[in-house]
Amino acid sequence: MVRRQSAADCDLGVARAFIGGRWKSAILCELYAGPVRFGELRRRVRGVSEKVLFEQLRELEAAGVVGRAVFDEVPPKEEYSLTPTGLTLAQAAHPLVEWGLRHAAQVSAEPH
Repeated sequence: MVRRQSAADCDLGVARAFIGGRWKSAILCELYAGPVRFGELRRRVRGVSEKVLFEQLRELEAAGVVGRAVFDEVPPKEEYSLTPTGLTLAQAAHPLVEWGLRHAAQVSAEPH
């Protein structure tokens, strides 16, 4: 007999905290391809302000999902990348991205 999970047993809250927001999910997608400097990340994540990007990166860094490497150069150089934990989160989210791409037109056409 298969035990039916309760809502509490099936909570996606932890993962949703990192991929549920508009900017965090976009940041994770961009970093999935490899390390990126702050300015380049800001260009890739269209519409995000510098302040919000900075805050989101700090939250992801504090959670151990994103790492920041600082290079002692002039001008200063920082690169952001996924940590091993962040990589597993991005890999777990990838099927949801694919589902969204396949079903975007259908879902947006349905009445809410």
